[in-house]
Amino acid sequence: MSLSGTLHENMDNQIVQAVCGEEGVPAVSVGMSDFSDEILLGVLRYVPLPDLLLSVARVCRKLHSLCHDKTLLSHACLTEDYTASDATVCQVLKQLSNQVQSLSLNGCYWLSGSTIDQVHRCRAVTQLDLSGCRVTTLRLSRLLSSLPLLQSLAFDVAPGFDSAQLSAEARDSLGRVRALRQTLLTPSYGVVPCCCGLQRLQLRLEIPEVTREGTSMCCQLMVGQSSVPHYQQLQCFTARLAPGEVNQTLLLLYLAVFSVCVPEHLRVFLVSVPGLNPAHWPAAASLAQTLGRHGDLEALQLPRSWLDAESLRRALNGNAPKHLSFSRCPALRPQLVRSLLEDGIRDATRLVSLNLSGISHNPYPEGNGARGEDELVAETMNRLVTGCPNLAHLNLTHTHYHHDNPAGLGGDTHLCASLARLTHLRSLSLPVCALADGPHTNTHAPTHTLSPSALLLGLRKPPRVGLQSYRPDSAPSFPRDGTSGLGALLAGCPSLEVLEVTGPGFVSALPRLEACVRVWAEPRACAWARVVGDAHIAALQELPRLRKLTLAGVPGVSRGAGLVQVAQRCRELQVLSLANLGSLKTISYSAALLEALQHCSQLRELRLEQPYLSANSAFFEALSCCSRLQRLCIVSRNGTFQPDAVATFMERCRDVVMCHMFMGGTLVSCRTLQKTLLDRFSSERPALSVVIYPLLHEDLPLVIRETPLPLLDQVTLFQSRVAQTLPRSPW
Repeated sequence: MSLSGTLHENMDNQIVQAVCGEEGVPAVSVGMSDFSDEILLGVLRYVPLPDLLLSVARVCRKLHSLCHDKTLLSHACLTEDYTASDATVCQVLKQLSNQVQSLSLNGCYWLSGSTIDQVHRCRAVTQLDLSGCRVTTLRLSRLLSSLPLLQSLAFDVAPGFDSAQLSAEARDSLGRVRALRQTLLTPSYGVVPCCCGLQRLQLRLEIPEVTREGTSMCCQLMVGQSSVPHYQQLQCFTARLAPGEVNQTLLLLYLAVFSVCVPEHLRVFLVSVPGLNPAHWPAAASLAQTLGRHGDLEALQLPRSWLDAESLRRALNGNAPKHLSFSRCPALRPQLVRSLLEDGIRDATRLVSLNLSGISHNPYPEGNGARGEDELVAETMNRLVTGCPNLAHLNLTHTHYHHDNPAGLGGDTHLCASLARLTHLRSLSLPVCALADGPHTNTHAPTHTLSPSALLLGLRKPPRVGLQSYRPDSAPSFPRDGTSGLGALLAGCPSLEVLEVTGPGFVSALPRLEACVRVWAEPRACAWARVVGDAHIAALQELPRLRKLTLAGVPGVSRGAGLVQVAQRCRELQVLSLANLGSLKTISYSAALLEALQHCSQLRELRLEQPYLSANSAFFEALSCCSRLQRLCIVSRNGTFQPDAVATFMERCRDVVMCHMFMGGTLVSCRTLQKTLLDRFSSERPALSVVIYPLLHEDLPLVIRETPLPLLDQVTLFQSRVAQTLPRSPW
């Protein structure tokens, strides 16, 4: 929101504070001009950059001088500033001129190429992030030629990119680049061969299996594009892959040099490959030996097929890493624990981020007394918490934890009770069954006072079976017992900001690169997961600093009354993701959801996934209470929507720039609504992205492919985001 309407010509008349005496008579008035420059700069630091330069700076001479102070303009970030139009960004870049040293346009997918060209004005830039922007080879060449001080670069390598078109000046500039991040949308080395002094290389491979014309993508396109990449000075290598054989083949080409010589100064090596059986990399053993030789490893992540227990022991031996990620690697978990607690790692207290997430499709052998390979052991986790007390980010998604000792909840036997000792914990991802105190709900009567309606239970006609009416002022129907373990966690970690609770068998209905499966069956949940419901969700209200909450695959939810209590108490909640709560044959918590949305005044992002979801006028009426909402995604296999209600909601919530709905309905009705919204709101919302499409349509992968990647990755596609990246990454 622009500040021009609230600022006046006379600065003294803007903020006046009356200091009253004992009798209530104003004693003195303090104008804004009386504040020191240090105080004013501290306030202006929180003003968005476009408002700072185009509104506040025009109020008076003093504010004009302060708004152009180098401490405010040396680091300019327009990342996902959805209100910034092309004209606004051009004006901002013109005023930044030679003052800015770090410039980020990350996620500004709506900006035109001519606007990106204006970056050449900022000749003093040393760090430039253009991820998600439209950058062609010639445009990149012109920018690099005008940025002689550039040391860090991030951009997307789109189809048609040809490094041979880069000018000599651009190649000279790339020779000075020390940090490079490339998002590869086509098989290519990008500009890696031109960066002879690389110290940090971060890759994101998002190459589809087929082209837009329907032909198979092949990495033979890379022949003749590059010489051997320069990795002699490499300290950090990260790669994150989308599903597909092409991406794995391309990654091995980037890593081919490691087979000859592993960089001696390598301290960070993170490779995330989806799937259960990624292609084997022969150089993994020599990499592990090199990493364990110098003792300065900071972060490590490898696919499950690249390492065995002995190689992992050698890699961690003598090191003190800050981030470890071994997702989908249950076989390596025992060796990792031994290295952390017994011998190998030099100082486990330095570890701040740990990812031990399991395999989403891995079945649990329920009923035969055997432990699944993804089941967590209470004693082991207790020792892990003791040895790594400074963990701030922990991911245990797609694992199992089955507590069988309700009588011992007073000690540290329950997983949640052990995690409660992690006082520095800020983000946590848990399996649903880890919240349960046992496999069966306690049948003892609750200790709280019964409501008048409960006293008549058994003396009146039972209610009709089906969806019950929800009254927000009625007493909750769930028992207060069964949440002792969770209560210990919440009491011990009150500063938790990000919480994900996911069912071990949960899989989103929205695919990544393939068509949605038409034949669908409800996943089987373990006995511990089935008892987690409304009482456990209600307990989350004890997290006052909670900003991001994800609940997915929680089968025990009935009325969802806990959602209302969370919305009322967690006033800082900004991101909410709900998926497959309760029975999947109906949506029994719809009334509670509508009530909860009316209390989410700070909510900026909402993702809902439920097979039967009615996006009617009542739903969008409640959603309109979220006045700060910016991004909305609804995934519902058999869901319905009312076009007029969607349009009215978009009219009321003017900050919404993303409306993605993958539901039922015909292709014609979806396209009609999408066109209506785009025609009506695109002119006033430059970043508007509207995608409305039938979830079961065979062309859905093509639609997903055309969706802006920042929105697709952050909101539309369901995925865990805890302990996935290196903490405090410069990107």
